[in-house]
Amino acid sequence: MDSEDRNQPTKLCFVTVGATASFLSLLLSVLDSKFLEALSQSGYTHLLVQYGKDGQIIYENFLVKYPAGSPGRHGIEIGGFDFNQAGLGEVMRMTKENKSEGRSSGMIISHAGSGSILEALRLSVPLVVVPNPLLKDNHQAELANELQKQGYVVASHHDDISNAVEKAEALRSRMLTWPPVRGPSQRRHRTLNEVLADEMGFSD
Repeated sequence: MDSEDRNQPTKLCFVTVGATASFLSLLLSVLDSKFLEALSQSGYTHLLVQYGKDGQIIYENFLVKYPAGSPGRHGIEIGGFDFNQAGLGEVMRMTKENKSEGRSSGMIISHAGSGSILEALRLSVPLVVVPNPLLKDNHQAELANELQKQGYVVASHHDDISNAVEKAEALRSRMLTWPPVRGPSQRRHRTLNEVLADEMGFSD
C-alpha cells in the first residue's frame, strides 16, 4: 500500500439485516461481487455486516472463498458480526464523517424495521431501506416506499441493492440542503414522525 492509499479517508457501508428474522437474501446480495464493485466505484473502503440470525455460515463461506486481498473483494475490507447486545448505535456512528479519525461520510443499508430506521436517520447519512419479503405483512414495504417518496431514504429490493449505492450518493447530495425549503404553493413535506405514525398505524 502506498502513502496515498494510507492517507485515503475510510468510507464505511454498514449493513444490518435485523436480529430476529432471517434475511439471507439481503446478506447474499451485499456479499455479491456486483455490489462490492459498486461500493468500490463510489469510493467505499470498508463493508461491515450485521448478518443476524442464520447468516454466519454464509458470511464465513464468503471469507474462505474470498480471503483478504483477493480480486473478489474489489479492494473492500469486510467485517461482520451476528448480534450486538448493546445495540447498533455505536456501529452506525462509524458511518458519520469524522475528519480527526480519517473517516468520510458513508451509508447504512437496513432492513425496514422502524427502530433501525429511526436510529440510522438520526445520523444524517444516506440510508437504504430494504424490506424483507419473507415477512407476512407489508408494513415494511409500505414504510420504505413512503419514506422514499418523502425524500428521507432510498427504498430498494435486495436484488437491486448494487444500483442503490449510486442512488444513496445522490441522496447524500440532496441531504446537504435539508430540510427542503418550500413556498406556500408547494405541498408540505411530511415530517418523519408523521410518516412513521401513519405507516405504523399510530394516531395522535
